[in-house]
Amino acid sequence: MADPTPPSAILSASQITVAFGGKPLLEQGTIAILEGERVGLVGRNGCGKSTFLKIAAGVIQPDSGQMTQRRGMLTGYLPQEFELEEDATVHDAVMNGAAAVQALLEEYEITPPESDRSATLLERIEQLDGWTLESRARSLLTHLHAPDPTRIVRNLSGGEKRRVALCRALIARPDLLVLDEPTNHLDTESIQWLEDFLSRYQGTCLFVTHDRYFLDQVSTRIVEIANGTFFSFPGNYTDFLISQAEREAIAEMQENKRQKFLQSELEWVRKAPRARRTKSVDRVERYFEIAGQKPPERQGDVDLILPPALPLGNRVISLKNVSYDLGGRRLISGLTLELPAPSRIGIVGRNGIGKSTLLRLLTGELEPTTGTIERGLRTEINLIDQHRIQIDPNKTVWQEVGEGRETVRLGSEEISLRAYLRRFLFTEERITQNIAQLSGGERSRVLLAKILKRGGNVLLLDEPTNDLDLATLRMLEEALVHFQGTLVVVSHDRYFLNRICTHTLAFEGDGQVVFDAGNYEDYLSHKAKKAAAVRAAEALAAKAPKAQAKATAEVQKAARPVKLTWKEERELEGIEACILQAEGEIARIEGLFASPDFYMKHGGDALELQATLDAKKLEVPKLYKRWEELEQRKAAMQPA
Repeated sequence: MADPTPPSAILSASQITVAFGGKPLLEQGTIAILEGERVGLVGRNGCGKSTFLKIAAGVIQPDSGQMTQRRGMLTGYLPQEFELEEDATVHDAVMNGAAAVQALLEEYEITPPESDRSATLLERIEQLDGWTLESRARSLLTHLHAPDPTRIVRNLSGGEKRRVALCRALIARPDLLVLDEPTNHLDTESIQWLEDFLSRYQGTCLFVTHDRYFLDQVSTRIVEIANGTFFSFPGNYTDFLISQAEREAIAEMQENKRQKFLQSELEWVRKAPRARRTKSVDRVERYFEIAGQKPPERQGDVDLILPPALPLGNRVISLKNVSYDLGGRRLISGLTLELPAPSRIGIVGRNGIGKSTLLRLLTGELEPTTGTIERGLRTEINLIDQHRIQIDPNKTVWQEVGEGRETVRLGSEEISLRAYLRRFLFTEERITQNIAQLSGGERSRVLLAKILKRGGNVLLLDEPTNDLDLATLRMLEEALVHFQGTLVVVSHDRYFLNRICTHTLAFEGDGQVVFDAGNYEDYLSHKAKKAAAVRAAEALAAKAPKAQAKATAEVQKAARPVKLTWKEERELEGIEACILQAEGEIARIEGLFASPDFYMKHGGDALELQATLDAKKLEVPKLYKRWEELEQRKAAMQPA
């Protein structure tokens, strides 16, 4: 049997070069994207990832080289900086992404059915599944938690607009999907849905993301941009890391061999005889040839500096019965919590559910509707909110981070501003450039550098991973893991949460906020076990009425009262004590659950305590029923 036809290239770039402000991003780069591939593009911030996505989407052209794409190909594009029609409804803004499909439908309606053009249009419409546009729009808006379809775009928040833009890119089911950071501003549930959607997608997808789980689940190939060149690795992100480590190990081994050769030859070269013969000349030339080779290039890592945290007191931040209402909706209901010291707490939950609001309550920017929030005397809060703190695009990196100073104080030490910025991978050239000329990821690094230097022993981070490249993310994680204060972070990056968090604060809806020991995966595991325990208790409760009905029927069938046996008399004598014991156990466990430090002291026993509580609550009515039955039988045997 003949081999199946290999997939053809849907898009290819040959020897393309792009430069901005004299800085080359791509130099003679060549790559082909094959039909049906899902290609994850990785690389340092500023290496040209977003630029190449713009070229692939047809938004810009390379300075030189050739770009080719399949004729008649339909492309869907989500850029980092997108534009929506401000006066359109959400529904219309999404449907604008299917304008090409709608044009096909309109042409088909007016084309004579017997014509060849009609058959061609019908085939293309069915290929794009054009008859289901409305149902697909409803599905996308629902699963990506987009705003109500009737809302006007100009009234939406930045995050809401981005979800609308993502729906617009996906609606047409194009031949090529080009997505720049599609997981930004999506909650975990929406990200998992998007993973499943793209994994089953019949078209081709080229995307950039910092979400490592997303890269692992979706990618069939990783392409790295480094030094203006494309490097291709088959498989997902984990496969790429393995290949990268192997490549670096081989390069290191070759460099060690080169250095050993140079050391062994150096002495001979110094002592070479004046009257060199041909062999000697060749040997000298060989030495200088190898000495002139460049060692393997190593990309520098961000060395994020967190100023030393001053010691915290016994109290960090205390919340007592805190509730918060917004627009007639209760975001937080009766939250009682002591922030542990030190700890790293991840806040999770759907968008718009109240996570960022909680950070603003912790800082004192907002006051709770009910309850109190107390901060310790030694508590120094530093909030990093990328959505609310602005940087001036007309200033240079030096001006924005330095804020008029040429040094940065880190605890008891002081270092130069240039040395500080070099730790964030800003070269001399980039330090003096305007922020407007930087990439989105570089701007995020500017923001981190500016705010982290303020110090504090309680760091509140709101979506700190947005727009950071993967290498910077790893260094940020490393710095936060070793932070000695208390950290509270809002993030949808599951890998990041699992890497750094010691506790999880989960918004579960209807104002309910659950505090759990462990990282995000631990929280999901505990939640699943708790749900299983509840289902088991409900099943037992469902069986209890049947058992009671059966016992009642048996009593009613009795023709006359039956005298208590000796064993039943002993049971009657002790049943009241059994009831008191069971009710006391219920009160004890409910008291534990109501305790503000429950999860700190008893978090590991939560599921076992819940199961015991449910069982005791089922046992008490049965004991009362049995007591009543025995008393009635005893009374029936007494003479009138």
